[in-house]
Parts: sequence; C-alpha cells; structure tokens
Amino acid sequence: MGRRRKVMSEQLKVEIARELGILDTVEKEGWGAIKAKDAGNIVKRAIQIAEEAAARDMNK
Repeated sequence: MGRRRKVMSEQLKVEIARELGILDTVEKEGWGAIKAKDAGNIVKRAIQIAEEAAARDMNK
C-alpha cells in the first residue's frame, strides 16, 4: 500500500480537537484513540472552515 497523502495539517487537526474538547485524549493516547464520531466531527469542522475561507475569498 502507498502512503496516504496528508489532507489536513497537524496544526489544524489540533486546533479542531481543542475546539471539540478531545485534545486531552489525543495528547495522552494519540489520534487512534479518538472515537469515530469525533473523527467525523473533525472532518466536518475542517470542511466548514474551508467553506468559510472560500466564501471570504469570493467576497474580496
């Protein structure tokens, strides 16, 4: 299997994990310890952030 391409920066993931209140788990046990629901919420929030940035760019 090939390496997965990073889609989201570590910094963004950490920021969102902090926002969602799961950063303690990540820091203590790693990304593999988070629940699937939390992983999904991280992705949803990242998409929301990207959409908001795109909308701001379009309004410039």
